[in-house]
Amino acid sequence: MHSAGLDHTLLALADPTRRAIIARLEAGEARVTDIAEPFSISLNSVSKHIKLLERADLVRRRKVGREHFLSFNAAPLDEAARWIEEKRAFWTSRLDALEQALLEDDAKRKRKRK
Repeated sequence: MHSAGLDHTLLALADPTRRAIIARLEAGEARVTDIAEPFSISLNSVSKHIKLLERADLVRRRKVGREHFLSFNAAPLDEAARWIEEKRAFWTSRLDALEQALLEDDAKRKRKRK
């Protein structure tokens, strides 16, 4: 995943309102007004959250006449998960190597004391 895409995805996921919008859209496509209904913020504020989700490509918009329908796109989450897993694997191997080196060092010190 390119850096800007990852940045947009992580920024979009950083807010509980945006995560709630994604959770709602996981159940299927919905109108913008239906998405906004449960929130105690203005439609304009919800629209700003939706725009950030669209910028991250987590949400896609479809227009039918005057109605705007939103749907969830999981691909950016999959890409972020791959990036996170790559970092986890890198650091796990580094920490495992460090642990092994420390264990070997401890074993050498114990043998010297005997």
